[in-house]
Amino acid sequence: MDFSLFYFANGNTADEQPYRLLLDGARFADEHGFAAVWTPERHFHEFGGQYPNPAVTGAAVAAVTSRVGIRAGSVVGPLHHPVRIAEEWSVVDGLSGGRVGLSFASGWHAVDFVLRPENYAGRRDVVRDTIKTVKRLWRGETVEFPDGTGAQAGVRVFPSPVQADLPVWLTSAGSPETFRAAGELGVGVLTHLLGQDLDDLAKKIAEYRRAYAEHHGSGGHVALMLHTFLGDDREKVREIVHDPFCAYLRSSIGLIARASGDIMPDVKPEDLDPEDVEFLVEHSFDRYFDTGGLFGTVDDGMRMLDRLSAVGIDDLACLIDFVSDTDAVLGGLDHLAALRDRWKSTVLQPQKTLP
Repeated sequence: MDFSLFYFANGNTADEQPYRLLLDGARFADEHGFAAVWTPERHFHEFGGQYPNPAVTGAAVAAVTSRVGIRAGSVVGPLHHPVRIAEEWSVVDGLSGGRVGLSFASGWHAVDFVLRPENYAGRRDVVRDTIKTVKRLWRGETVEFPDGTGAQAGVRVFPSPVQADLPVWLTSAGSPETFRAAGELGVGVLTHLLGQDLDDLAKKIAEYRRAYAEHHGSGGHVALMLHTFLGDDREKVREIVHDPFCAYLRSSIGLIARASGDIMPDVKPEDLDPEDVEFLVEHSFDRYFDTGGLFGTVDDGMRMLDRLSAVGIDDLACLIDFVSDTDAVLGGLDHLAALRDRWKSTVLQPQKTLP
């Protein structure tokens, strides 16, 4: 199992240097042998809005690192022309010496599609077509598109990337169809545990592996985004992460309502009153702290890694930026590195091939 850093929630807007956690965290990952740094694409909201373009943040990471992978988690494919995606990331691949990888998402928030409203209805099909087209362009193929006159024009992208083939993942919020689609496309899967538990995820990964093997032979790559904060004392960690993680859960109330059918069956998020929301959030916090995040001490982390390994996770994408105290988050990375070192020293690791 590889370890990566993942940026998504961005609770560090109060910092006088709002990208200090990104850049210092990337330097730490580079110096301590982490696999990659993932940055997202998010639009039009204060929560996460400092990450509207992962190619830009990826270029910044490339400039301050020399070894760690630079990944988008995710490019919202239907919001962009595939040529533009290939061009921007080819530049980042060149800046980094060939360290780029992209996860593609279909998008879900209608407001985001002010960028390309025509793609909203068919976004799930569009993202699959975008992946295929970007991979062709990446390989140096000429692809035809309509030009300004309506005629077909064949184009290639420049500069040429360093990598001959682009490592690709498909982002899934938990839909089994997306897992199967990733297997059929021959790409990896990037997913999370909000709205699904490990038992659910194990079944979806098995379906993904079957689809991958049927269309491409053995292989595949599953990256799991997991909220992460480690320290010396489990109860102190719980105190630190409680409020920011609950804020994250409130922002995703639809997913946690779906995942809490055992306590509030047939619940509709829009029908919840504030007391119901807080009940769901607190119940979900207790569950995620124990079984759905990488929280507590290194010993706690080892127990979680045993479960994740059994499920078939290849890459643990540790989401670190939901806590607003930049120094505390950076300090916690020492514990994460210690966990990674202990895990790798006790578990024989097979070699994984990126998609």
